Amino acid sequence: MGTQTVDLDRCDCDAIHEETVAEVREKMPDDNILIDLADLFKVFSDSTRVKILCALQHSEMCVCDIAVLLGMTKSAVSHQLRQLRQTRLVRNRRDGKVVYYSLDDEHVGNVFEQGLLHVREG
Repeated sequence: MGTQTVDLDRCDCDAIHEETVAEVREKMPDDNILIDLADLFKVFSDSTRVKILCALQHSEMCVCDIAVLLGMTKSAVSHQLRQLRQTRLVRNRRDGKVVYYSLDDEHVGNVFEQGLLHVREG
C-alpha cells in the first residue's frame, strides 16, 4: 500500500462559517492600512536595519558611531537610516554639525522587543 502525504495547511471541508467571516471582515483594517503595515514589516527584513534599530534601542547615536559599531561606512549607514526615517521608525535631531538618531517612539521599541521575544522562543 502506498503512503499518503497529508497537507496540514489544506482544508478539505466545504462549509463556510459565515458568522465568523462576517465578524472578522468587520474587524479587518482598510487595504491601504494593511499595505502600509506590510511595507513597515519589509523594513525589518534587512539585517543591517535591524542592527541599527537594536543599537538605537539602547541609545541615541550619530551616524559615525553607528558606522563604527557595525563596521560599515557612514554612507551605507546613512542610506539605511534614510529608509528607517521614511517609515517613521527613527527620527533625527541636529546638534551643531552632528545629527543624532533615535527610535521614533516607544511603539518602535515595542515592535522590536516583541519580534526579539518571538525569535528567542523558537
